[in-house]
Amino acid sequence: MPARLDARVRDLVSKLTLDEKASLLSGDSTWTTRAIPRLGIPSIWLADGPHGLRKAPGPNDVGAGTAVPATCFPTASALACAFDEDLARRVGEAIGREARANEVDVVLGPGVNLQRSPLGGRSFEYMGEDPLLTGTLAAAFVDGVQSQGVGACVKHFAANEQETGRMWCSSEVDERTLRELYLRPFEIAVTRARPLAVMSAYNRVNGLFASEHPWLLRDVLRGEWGFDGFVVSDWGAVDDRAAGVGAGLHLEMPSSGAVGPAEVIDAVRAGRLAESRVDEVVGELLACVLRAAETRDAAPPPAFDAAAHHALAREAAASCLVLLRNEGDTLPLDPATRSKVAIIGRFARSPRFQGGGSSQVVPARTTSAWEALEEIARPGALALSYADGTGPEHEADDASLAEARRIAAAADVAIVFVGLPLSHEIEGCDRSDLCLPSAHDALVEAVAGVQPNLVVVVTAGAPVTMPWISRTRAVLLGGLLGQAGGGAVADVLTGRVAPSGKLASSWPARLEDVPSYLHFPGEGGAVRYGEGVFMGYRGHDAAGIAPLFPFGHGLSTTRFEYSDLRLSAPRVRDTDGVTVSCRVRNVGSRAGREIVQVYVGDLVARARRPPRELAAFASASLAPGEEAELRFRLDRRAFTFWDVETHAWTVEDGEFEIAVGASSRDLRLRATVDVEAAEPARPRFDRHTPLSRWLADPRARAALEAAAGSLLAALGLGSKAPAPTRPATLTLRAMMLALPVGKIGRFTRGAFTSAQLERVIAEANGERAASEER
Repeated sequence: MPARLDARVRDLVSKLTLDEKASLLSGDSTWTTRAIPRLGIPSIWLADGPHGLRKAPGPNDVGAGTAVPATCFPTASALACAFDEDLARRVGEAIGREARANEVDVVLGPGVNLQRSPLGGRSFEYMGEDPLLTGTLAAAFVDGVQSQGVGACVKHFAANEQETGRMWCSSEVDERTLRELYLRPFEIAVTRARPLAVMSAYNRVNGLFASEHPWLLRDVLRGEWGFDGFVVSDWGAVDDRAAGVGAGLHLEMPSSGAVGPAEVIDAVRAGRLAESRVDEVVGELLACVLRAAETRDAAPPPAFDAAAHHALAREAAASCLVLLRNEGDTLPLDPATRSKVAIIGRFARSPRFQGGGSSQVVPARTTSAWEALEEIARPGALALSYADGTGPEHEADDASLAEARRIAAAADVAIVFVGLPLSHEIEGCDRSDLCLPSAHDALVEAVAGVQPNLVVVVTAGAPVTMPWISRTRAVLLGGLLGQAGGGAVADVLTGRVAPSGKLASSWPARLEDVPSYLHFPGEGGAVRYGEGVFMGYRGHDAAGIAPLFPFGHGLSTTRFEYSDLRLSAPRVRDTDGVTVSCRVRNVGSRAGREIVQVYVGDLVARARRPPRELAAFASASLAPGEEAELRFRLDRRAFTFWDVETHAWTVEDGEFEIAVGASSRDLRLRATVDVEAAEPARPRFDRHTPLSRWLADPRARAALEAAAGSLLAALGLGSKAPAPTRPATLTLRAMMLALPVGKIGRFTRGAFTSAQLERVIAEANGERAASEER
């Protein structure tokens, strides 16, 4: 905080009454903070905006369907498939410009929760299942928004991966899983981009509401990550306002009238909340409010180019499209051989381009695939026909199905648009299965029966099953592409743009293959993240499960070859990191963009780790025959895991595999690097640590044998024990290796004393025993 602003904040806090301070910690309306005119404290406006601005017409209007028109960009689940930081930044810039033009000070986005289960009803608002990809793109989006003088709000902190019971359910997550997966995107976004705000989630985390969680809000967010913005509750998430203030929740939204402020005042007067803590939280909030208002008031709201934003939305949507299947180079359409094209499915004319709920934008305009294809077909290269294929509510309709079969049979190629209706992907509800509407599956099967050249375009913000996929020639994942998505689909179908998107989530062949299947959405008021760190592709790879499509999968209409994988050194210290480079060549006949992914796997690890994890990604746009070198910098964190014994990010000495490829399963190049830890990981030893681990660690073994070598030998262990030869001796030795060291005293009837045990534990941990210090 600038010294000038810091001094003003201190002065304002000193002049505020307790009632005024408490009032500032709750909103003034649905969307605005409270002003204190007598002290010149301004109000700021917050508005939804993960994929487009949703500003309500008035401060106390919800704005559902009545928000000011704005550019609707691809939803986060689609945008992530572009694997493109620059694109995420430019989309953020455009949303920031529209926010400034509409006098909005804080955009409530991006969402960086992970797609733990494809059933999550709000999956479309999140950037897939990988924490590095999510955090990296979120940081770029935040940079873009804030470059326009508008604050960004990263949400929903934390472990908010489902809609079932979201207002009260407790996400039970172990320490390592929380750190490695669900906190990681927030950490990246906060430390790299310094967002003005973070939104606390509705749910509990390990029993405590996220909006009242001191460890999350104070210890981790502000203490470890250095966050200097403000924390705002999700709308209606506050349960105990005084506890929230104590934990570090700055702003309750929306306004609770006098309820929230009264809880704070009562807690201060009763001695349950120190007024000095109120002063601290109010000061942190005021610093952000003043900074936002100062930026807003420095210049009048600028105009923005709506046409340019629509063009960006179309470009972004095209980059997001994922070509899942393309047998016989069916796409792009070739007018010379397939000029008669049957377009089937209501989504072709009435596109579904976003999810339901608080993020729902009123689009400035929309373009359907049918409209865009008609425009492209006007010169006469393509002859188009159309049929609905289903009833108006996506239900089975015999007449519509018959018409679809008729035009498909008469065409050279049929393009069928299917997907999830809005009611299937909406805030507040999780899905019950991975199925498309039965009428959509039946439509694909019916068309496949009369037309072998079948292309299917899927509209969905999360994975769906495809029982008919073997009967298709090509499948294009449209995702939820925003207002210009129809034009983007037409661009890719006709070859104006080469598809380049990659899946940001694994697509399972069946629901039972999802690693969280047995634990989602929980029961008894809690959901246990029982799959641990083996979520998504991490779990599929560890268990050898073949997904329908793996994380990172996406085809092109050209071909790329990978070569010349190089590492900056075969052996590195973890603090130095390693530079990875490779070459990619376009060996096809069309221009295209290839997204290259780098994965790291610990070949021998003390902790159970996934076989590989995404460590870096980059892309190259290449003309036919063109080649490019890509370079990736892997820092220490690429090799770490969260050690629950030391409560720190840890690197173990040893070999790591660096794998480079086109998806998590399509790995083209491999190399190993020997990583030396600057601070070698040392496990902690205590009375419950089994003898097997004591004897495997040189320092611990030396300490134990020096104190109790003969006793160990009597148990058949240690260097003084004879080598076991008989089966019974081998069995006894195995049993003794599992014995906690604290049990030696009992098995030796006191020959190994408590004082000896204390000294041995201290020596194993490189410390002095407490008895020696006394």
